[in-house]
Order: sequence, then C-alpha cells, then structure tokens
Amino acid sequence: MILVLRSLLFNILFFGVAGMLAVLGSPLLLGPKRFQRRGMRQLARLLVWIMEKTCGIEVRVTGQEHLPASGPALIASKHQSAFDTLVWFALVPDVAYVMKQELFRIPIYGAFARRAGMIGVDREGGAKAMRQMMREAQASAREGRQIVIFPEGTRTTAGELNEWHPGVVALASAVKLPVIPVATNSGKFWARHHFIKRPGVLAINILPPLRDVPRDELLARLEAVIEAEQRKLD
Repeated sequence: MILVLRSLLFNILFFGVAGMLAVLGSPLLLGPKRFQRRGMRQLARLLVWIMEKTCGIEVRVTGQEHLPASGPALIASKHQSAFDTLVWFALVPDVAYVMKQELFRIPIYGAFARRAGMIGVDREGGAKAMRQMMREAQASAREGRQIVIFPEGTRTTAGELNEWHPGVVALASAVKLPVIPVATNSGKFWARHHFIKRPGVLAINILPPLRDVPRDELLARLEAVIEAEQRKLD
C-alpha cells in the first residue's frame, strides 16, 4: 500500500510540475534555443529530485570521468525506462537526444524538444531519414553538444535482449567521435507500463569510450560491452 501511495504522489507531482512549468515556460519557445535547453536541464534536475524524495530511489552514477567536461560526445545507452529519456538533461551540459520523430507531435513537449534541437529519426523513412539524422547529429557535434542514442531503439525490461540497430554505427562515423557505452538498471525501479515505482539504487554505469574500433566491428563490440555490464546490474 505504501508503494502505491508513494507512486501516486510521484505521478501527481511529476506530471503536475512538468505540465505547469511547460505551460509557464512556453514563451521560451520564442527565444534563443539556449533558453529552452537551460530550462529543460533545470526541469530534469527537479523531476529527478522529486523521484528520489517521493519514491525512495537513489540515483547513483559511476564513470562520469569518461564524459567530457565540455564539448561534443556520443553516448550509447541501454534503455529500460522513461527515466532514461529525462536524466541525461541533468548529467551533461547540453544533451541532444536521438528520438523518434513521432515524439515531436506530443503537445508542448514536442515543441520544446524540437526547438531545443533534439535529433528526430523517422524509423520508417529509410535512407533519406538516416541522412537527415546524420546531418542533424553533425550539426549538434559542431555545436559541442552531447548526443545520446539508444541503440535498441525502444525500452526493454530487465534481462531482456533486443536487436541492436546499426544507426549508432552510422552516427559514430558521421560525427567522428568515440562511442561512450552506458548500462543502467532503471527498469527495476521505473518499469515500462508499470504504475508502481520501487525504491532502491538506480545505477547508471558509464563505461570507457570505444576508440578506434573498425566500423564493421563497432556494433558487436558495443553490444558486448554494455550487455556484460548489464548482467552485473540485472
């Protein structure tokens, strides 16, 4: 019963605060992009704090030394929870998520995401959509932003293995950056399609960058490194 009440409080505060600040902050859509990015960063920090306090979830990040203090980066992360689409706003200075094009159609959020320079990908768009994603990623890298991609393309449950998509390889080739692997057990605490948020230590393990890996070996190497770390967490 306690878990239900805490989860209910979390949802009320999470969606209430996010919705209120999104509406109040909508005038920022008319201003420079840096204002939207700064606003989303502060909102993410607040929402993570709400989760920690209401649900008893401690977020523990290891390996932050593998992230650049500033400048561009390419981060490839396991994706188990909606939390993963939020937390990188708080972890790096200027995140650019690679996200499904349809998310841009969500009222208010989609406008903020588009205006803040998130990278849209049309999964049904074929080669043309891939080229567009590459151009947007290259522009983000030139701006010194940190690009986050989920190579599986969708959320997975703890212990689940999905097909890894080669888009991350094309992205690495386009932006000419080492790939920083990330493992997480976020699905244990904020599971897909589950109302209950469970207390515990939510781990985000940032691993050493993969450098100078041949293109035809990169996807397999990335998957092996992340899944090995996942087995420690799941």
